[in-house]
This record gives sequence, C-alpha cells and structure tokens, in this order.
Amino acid sequence: MPIRTNRGRAAVYRRLWGWPMRSPRHLTVVVCVVAVLVIAIGILVPQLTGGTKPGGAAAESSDTTTTTAPSWPGTTNTPGVTGSTSALPTRITEPPSAPTSAPPDPAALDVADSWAKAWVNHPVGVSVEDWLADLRPFTTEEQLTEMATVEPGNISATKVTGDPETVESFTSSVKVELPTDDGNLLITVIDTPDGWRVAFYEQVS
Repeated sequence: MPIRTNRGRAAVYRRLWGWPMRSPRHLTVVVCVVAVLVIAIGILVPQLTGGTKPGGAAAESSDTTTTTAPSWPGTTNTPGVTGSTSALPTRITEPPSAPTSAPPDPAALDVADSWAKAWVNHPVGVSVEDWLADLRPFTTEEQLTEMATVEPGNISATKVTGDPETVESFTSSVKVELPTDDGNLLITVIDTPDGWRVAFYEQVS
C-alpha cells in the first residue's frame, strides 16, 4: 500500500538510515555495497564517455617517442640501442722494433769530439752564456736548456786527452766515450733534421 503522508515517509527514511547502525554486520554490508558502486561507476563512466584509461597517454607517448642519445667525440650511436659505444683503441699486436745496429757515422764522432773540446773550454770568469754559445752548434735545444743550470767554473776537466771511442752505434744514435784530464765523458749523439747533435752526456770514471 503506498505511503501517502509526510509523517509516514519520514518514518520509513528513519528506518532505512538507522538500519546500518543497528549492528556492525549491517554497517559492513553497507560499506561493501557503496565501495562496489564507486568502483563500477569509475569503470563504466569513462567507457561510456569515450575517455582514455589512466596511463594510456603515457604508454602511447612512450611507444611513439624515440630518444636519441647525444653523440660525443669518440662515440657511435646504434639505432635501437640506448647509450653510446666508445671507439676502442686498436690493439698493438707487434712489439716496437728495436734500434738497428750500424757502423758509427764519422760525422757523429766528429760532433762528439768537437762538443767535448767545447765543454772543457771554460776559462776563468767565462759566463754561462758564452760557454753555451760554443756548445750550441753541436747540442740539441733540449740539452742546452738543461745545461743552462751548469756552472762552467765547477768543471775541473780542462782538455780532451784522446780520440773518441764508440760504445754502441745505431742508425739514429751513437754513444761515444772520450777521455779528459779529469775522467771520461760518455756522450750520446743523435741524428736530427739539423744533423748529428749531442742529446745527453755524463762523466764516468
């Protein structure tokens, strides 16, 4: 029988709203029903309105976007491969070739002899600049730079007392020993674009 009065409708509403509060079981049933309705609405409404599923735009963007790694010197990019591949140095399969032995070049021996005579020529009071000027025609620039720190007055040898003797000889360098009045000089002469030049020396007993 239909309810025709406002008082009757109010009584029915109170019974409906009060039903979940009558017991924890009733309340649990109401909460589950509400949750199911919310989930169903969340699924059905986007489909009915033609919306895109969450994450769909991101997935489509990731599928259609290609990221190109930056190119750096010495690296190569490969399509479909993330990152870069460094160009590896070529592996040396053969050891460096040893110097080739050869008879001593007479010009190398002459340079060693002239250099030694200029080295022992240091009169009292001679400046480093003047002493190096006599050595310059027979010496590499690198060796001259090192010899700029030598004090000529501290050299006790004053003359060469014999001829140069070859210790070892190659196509590009010759090692010579020369006697002086204060020990021997071991001189290394190398072949340069300017000719044979002294690149190293040391005093030996």
